[in-house]
Amino acid sequence: MKKIHIGILSSIVVICVGIGLFSILTDQAIKEESSSIERIKLPHPEYSSNISIENALFERRSIRNYKDEPLTLAEVSQLLWAAQGITNERGFRTSPSAGALYPLELYVVIGNVEGISEGIYRYNPEEHELIRIVNGDKRAELCDAALGQSWIKEGAISIVFSAVYERTTKKYGGRGIRYVHMELGHAAQNVYLQAVSLNLGTTVVGAFNDEEVKKIIKMADEEHPLYIMPVGRV
Repeated sequence: MKKIHIGILSSIVVICVGIGLFSILTDQAIKEESSSIERIKLPHPEYSSNISIENALFERRSIRNYKDEPLTLAEVSQLLWAAQGITNERGFRTSPSAGALYPLELYVVIGNVEGISEGIYRYNPEEHELIRIVNGDKRAELCDAALGQSWIKEGAISIVFSAVYERTTKKYGGRGIRYVHMELGHAAQNVYLQAVSLNLGTTVVGAFNDEEVKKIIKMADEEHPLYIMPVGRV
């Protein structure tokens, strides 16, 4: 009987040790995977310029022809901040959001920016940083997904807006979808006006194959692509 108890006890010890070792290895793997994610801290945005808001409104146009010249990381930073940057310790952003629920997600498809590799990055407003999710220049693929609208592959970057509708509809029901689209318009206009301030050109693109764009960007299932905004020098 004692031998049986000892055998059972030994088995339990072996199992516990195995579980503990597995847990340690799993935790280590998670840490290694997390540390391998490339995060790029963006330059701090500027809060003033030599162009007034009135002049920016007057000059705003949809521009589809761009020079083959790079943007700077500071310009990318400013554009993304204008779209969804945090402006308050409570987390409020540059564009209004129904219930402050912020359903929009921003990605930037980078093809020609000084000091940063080509690829697709997600904008993290909380840390004002970029998180790389895809390597390589994907502008041509995005252009094909957008029915061949050439300005998408000719822009130095394209900002891609998506939405997680459930963040808003869980509070406002079906009407929340309308609120999300209103918010998209606010954010896109911010990008337009910021582009004018930076002497850059942009336009909004709403015609594209949703599933192809989702695949290229590697969006989560619950995300829905809404806008593509190529940006370049003029």
